[in-house]
Amino acid sequence: MIARRAPHERLVETAFALGWALTRHSPEPVAERLLEHAADRIYRQQGAGVRQLRANLARSGTLPGPVLDQLTQDAMRSYFRYWHEAFRLPGWSASRVVDSVVTSNEQPLRSAYAEGRGAVIALPHMANWDLAGAWACLTGMPVSTVAERLEPKTLFDRFVAYRERLGMEVIPLSEGARTMSALRSSIGRRRLVCLVADRDLTNAGAEVMLLGEAARLPIGPAALAAATGAPLLAATLSFRGPLLRIDFSEPQSVRRHRDDINAATQTVADWFTAGIRRHAVDWHMLQPVFVADLRRRAVV
Repeated sequence: MIARRAPHERLVETAFALGWALTRHSPEPVAERLLEHAADRIYRQQGAGVRQLRANLARSGTLPGPVLDQLTQDAMRSYFRYWHEAFRLPGWSASRVVDSVVTSNEQPLRSAYAEGRGAVIALPHMANWDLAGAWACLTGMPVSTVAERLEPKTLFDRFVAYRERLGMEVIPLSEGARTMSALRSSIGRRRLVCLVADRDLTNAGAEVMLLGEAARLPIGPAALAAATGAPLLAATLSFRGPLLRIDFSEPQSVRRHRDDINAATQTVADWFTAGIRRHAVDWHMLQPVFVADLRRRAVV
């Protein structure tokens, strides 16, 4: 029997194929408009991913129905902007990548990184995390990251190849301790480990408060910081006109105790909450992360 792919996986594959074709054969403004129309079309279809996005965004504030509907449609456009930029990135000059990013509170990260212990950054699915990784690589902080294995394999291979062209080291998400061992090696080589951390893929995460509601987030970033002595930071991202803005938290040290790791994960969730509330339109979370939704899905 062939396993059915989840709606989000089908959406990712469709977006990837469409973006790849458009960016190779269309002028940039034309591709941008076409992808925006594609985002609107997928929004109108109200598939499972779009419905889950709406449910997640509803936690960002008390929003009347029409306002939440518009926010969801705009968030889909933001998601497809990510795809548009992501496929263009390998063709961007180094100066364009660097000039496309603005930051806040960057200096504490630079100071911590300069101490020689690498650093761990936890970030959510916001705006363009690939551009953030390319910017870090080009400004003296080589990035290692983890990629969820996608089906079909050709899709996963494309993801890995294009991120490697941007200068990142890509580690496949594996069962057991192999992924953590590879990440510890990256820290030992004084790399910046960037982990998208607003969805628990391992079922071993911590229950935290996110946007005022119980959610499950991975403990990987905090556990890696505890195991290596590297500082842990959180970051949120948002589109500001043609630019990407990255807001960094203060670095924190994490001790090797589960309670401390859970507490650090809650600190990350607090930073995510503040950033998502400011820029909910750029939060591209089309899967369940809140405990209530996870329980509902388990029952179904």
